[in-house]
This record gives sequence, C-alpha cells and structure tokens, in this order.
Amino acid sequence: MYIANVPALLIGFAFHEYAHAFVADRLGDPTPRSQGRLSLNPFVHLDIFGSIMALLFQFGWAKPVMTTPHYFKGNPIRGRMLVAIAGPLMNLLIAFIGMVIWILVLHWFSGSTWSPILSKIMMAIVLMNLGLGIFNLLPIPPLDGFSVLGWVLPARFGNVLHIIETYGMLILMVILFTDILGRVLWPLVAGLYSLYQKGAIALLSPFLGF
Repeated sequence: MYIANVPALLIGFAFHEYAHAFVADRLGDPTPRSQGRLSLNPFVHLDIFGSIMALLFQFGWAKPVMTTPHYFKGNPIRGRMLVAIAGPLMNLLIAFIGMVIWILVLHWFSGSTWSPILSKIMMAIVLMNLGLGIFNLLPIPPLDGFSVLGWVLPARFGNVLHIIETYGMLILMVILFTDILGRVLWPLVAGLYSLYQKGAIALLSPFLGF
C-alpha cells in the first residue's frame, strides 16, 4: 500500500501546489512563476516531513507556494482566500476523477493480472487526495483553511486570528501526534469517499450498463 501511495502523493501534491500557483498567477502575482512553482513537476513542490506524513497517513503538505498579495487584483484578502482554497479543491476534484478511473479499471480489467495493482494505485490516489483536500481545509495555520477563515470572519476577529496564527504550528503538531485528527478527518474522508463512489457509479452507469 505504501508503494501505491508514492504516485498518489506525487499527483496530489503536484496538482495541489500548481492550483495555488495558477490562481495567484491569474490574479496578477508573478511570484510563483518566478520561483518555478507554476509547474506540475512534483519534485519542485515536495516537503520531506509533509511527504512522509502523506505516505504514512494519506494527509500531509508540500512546500507552500510563496505569494505577494499586493499584486493581487482587487481585494488582497479575497485573493489570499482564492489562492488558498484552490489547492484543496483541486485535490477533491482529482479524487473524484480518480474514483471514476478506478471504477473503469475494475470494469475493463476485471480478471486481469493488472487489476489488483491498478486498483491499489487508484484507491491510493482517491484516498490521498481526499485526505489532502480535507486536511488542508482545516482552519489551522499554516494550512489553507486558515486563509479561508480569515476571509469568512468579520474584521473584529483579527486579534483572535493573530493569536491562532502565532501558535498555529504548535496546535498543528498537537493535532498530528494525537488521535484528534483521526477522529475528525477519517469520518469526513469516509463520508466523501462513499459520496464520490455513488456519484461516479451514477455518472458511468448509462455507459457501462451498471
């Protein structure tokens, strides 16, 4: 299973960080492009510790895409939110596409010697991207969900957000090394997995005769 997690990690991180860089670039920020982050090459995005976490637990992080919000067109706080949410949403999209391909693999390669191998890889891609998408939406700095929270909450909560940001890494470490994350994350992953499976079957059933 860990071997199957390798292509899942490379795909998940590459598309996640590319989505951040792409949206920032579209908003007028030249920073990601100048730093070579507007790329689907996963090796320009990998963070060692975040990659190990992803290989072992299907959730983790890559090197953050650096942005310069004053370049953003319009409201820079809104721009930060759009850049932040692009990564997790891309993971959730890749997970659904992976689920569709997985069902096609099971249908087309049924009985083949390749079927178990391909199935494990596709399952890892689906679970990895669901985990990455949901994990990075948690409203804890430096995760993407914190930037989204900063956009959603009224300005009067600025001091609270600053305090959370100050202790963000400590909070994240406590969550990572206890069972708190598993209690929150895996039920969400399981629920979305089931929803994706039903949606993919409904999408493919007119063509495959399920």
